[in-house]
Amino acid sequence: MSFQEKNFAVSLVNFSLILVFFLIQVLQLVRADRFVEAELFRLAGIVIALAIVVTILATILTHIVSAIIEAIRTKKEPVLEDIADERDRLIDLRGTRITYALSSTGVLISMLTFVFGQPPLVMFTSLIFFGLVAQVVGDSARLLFYRRGF
Repeated sequence: MSFQEKNFAVSLVNFSLILVFFLIQVLQLVRADRFVEAELFRLAGIVIALAIVVTILATILTHIVSAIIEAIRTKKEPVLEDIADERDRLIDLRGTRITYALSSTGVLISMLTFVFGQPPLVMFTSLIFFGLVAQVVGDSARLLFYRRGF
């Protein structure tokens, strides 16, 4: 796997797990009749902290472990190839375009929930949900583009 592929794979796994965590927590809040501002804002803070901290730590650990495995396997010092060429930039731009399109559509849907009389907490929850989904789909598309070669 290339350097960029590892980054996208780590990001995909992290945001998929964060999305599952978020959905489970929201369902538990709704079932327990605790879907209130304080609980939801606490959950949003946890999701944001997880997205930042876990992604950074997982990316660093993935590169360290893969470098160690490569050094053991080849008996040579591993070379970090983080140089991005035009293909890498094009793949990243395509994935970013998909992420932004889904995120924008999610914002529109979230605003419509507010227009149709839902409480602001539903809009806030759906904004977080669509942001996480957009990231997962964008990272999946980037990995797919790398595997296909463009």
